[in-house]
Amino acid sequence: MTFAILWHVLIGAAKTTSVVMFLVASAQVSAWLITIAELPMMVSDLLQPLVDSPRLLFIVIMVAILIVGMVMDLTPTVLILTPVLMSLVKEAGIDPIYFGVMFIINCSIGLITPPIGNVLNVISGVAKLKFDDAVRGVFPYVLVLYSLLVVFVFIPDLIILPLKWIN
Repeated sequence: MTFAILWHVLIGAAKTTSVVMFLVASAQVSAWLITIAELPMMVSDLLQPLVDSPRLLFIVIMVAILIVGMVMDLTPTVLILTPVLMSLVKEAGIDPIYFGVMFIINCSIGLITPPIGNVLNVISGVAKLKFDDAVRGVFPYVLVLYSLLVVFVFIPDLIILPLKWIN
């Protein structure tokens, strides 16, 4: 390996890393702003009337998590939203394990969904693809994931029963 090749590899790695770090920093700033603005508490107050209709509450929460997951990384999303939403979920009588599994699935789908798609940005950087090409490549899989998400929302036993079989 020559110095020129090593230099080229290091520059490529630095570019990819800088894009990822920019996205992580943006997610952290977003998380901080959301926390400072007390947005989770406002969301909790807004969703409180839906507690009497657990299915509708769950659908609204899933849509909100999906939108947040599109622009924020998984860890800040979980750390900020879980404590606030869990009290509503328990009050509505939704299984907390089911909610947790759906929360993570939802956030994961958000990570590969444009416009931000943090994971999609990383993959396109590592594979040296244009972001648009990566979006086109992942689009059919995202549609399947959205379809599964809808199925899991309306048939919760698909998630809950296998967990009960283990115990």
